[in-house]
Amino acid sequence: MITEYIRIFKARGWMKRNMPFLYTWHAYVGYELNLYSAFKKPKTIEEVAEKYSLQKDLLQRWMDVGVAISYMKKGSKGRFRTIKKIMLPASKNNPSSSGAILKEMMELHIPTLLSYPSVMKTKEKHTFNEELHGTVVAQTSSMLEQLALRKISKLVKKNNVQTLVDVGCGHGGYLQKLAEKYPQINMYGLEANEEVSIEAKKRSEHVKRITIEHVDAFEWYPKTEIDFVMVHNLLHYLSTEDRKKLFTHIGKWLSKGGTISIMTPIQNGKHGQQFSSVFNSFFSAYENLFPLPTKEEIGKIAKHADLSISSYSPIVKEAGWYLITLEK
Repeated sequence: MITEYIRIFKARGWMKRNMPFLYTWHAYVGYELNLYSAFKKPKTIEEVAEKYSLQKDLLQRWMDVGVAISYMKKGSKGRFRTIKKIMLPASKNNPSSSGAILKEMMELHIPTLLSYPSVMKTKEKHTFNEELHGTVVAQTSSMLEQLALRKISKLVKKNNVQTLVDVGCGHGGYLQKLAEKYPQINMYGLEANEEVSIEAKKRSEHVKRITIEHVDAFEWYPKTEIDFVMVHNLLHYLSTEDRKKLFTHIGKWLSKGGTISIMTPIQNGKHGQQFSSVFNSFFSAYENLFPLPTKEEIGKIAKHADLSISSYSPIVKEAGWYLITLEK
């Protein structure tokens, strides 16, 4: 009898622990189908299901959860509307929407983590498809830009930067924002994913001093010395050996006193170990992704490239992300 009570106690405990997932799931579906926008003004389930060609009973189930967690509110005449909450993601049409992180979590991170038993047994790791997931990863990376931009801007100003390169530039958000403040700087964005580079060119076409190139950074050589290089959210795509090669290669681009900024989660760092450890678990399930660097590895990379670490500080403490600068 005591054993049965313990079993029930544990089961109830896990139910409580998983309650937060309801909020994530509801927000993901709402973002993916633009349902929060659809119910911005009071609408019936039937009206929205017909307009957006959705299955009515499943929309009703989604709405039931929304009402239960206070994301949605039931009004008169069977109508529902979206509650104004800061945590709800904006529409997919809004490039600044936080929904991209929900999409990455639900479609990439969580399925990968759920595959751990199979991967452990078969020893057959996944292969990360950059063409398939590159766009959503670029969108989530852009969120980190806002957190790092102020510090990067200070470094650019302090070092009187005239030439700047963003390695793995994504959609070119850093370059566009920095160009607004420093229009005199010649900027280059290097992006290996063709689809992402095309989007970056489109978003940057109005800025004369930004050049976006679809190229592997290992194969790129500048025509002039570079004062500042950004390597953000990129190290997990490279093995330890390739990281050394990349920074040695980049070091040859730099002018005297030139700077490299690195933004990455750190393995076993002082801050955000919960997030960085699960992020590391995700990377480790792929044969073409690599574990996060440690602080010690960053030091070895710098030494191998004949560079020195000039700063090392957390940029998102709760997530274990750090901003590190190397100097020539």
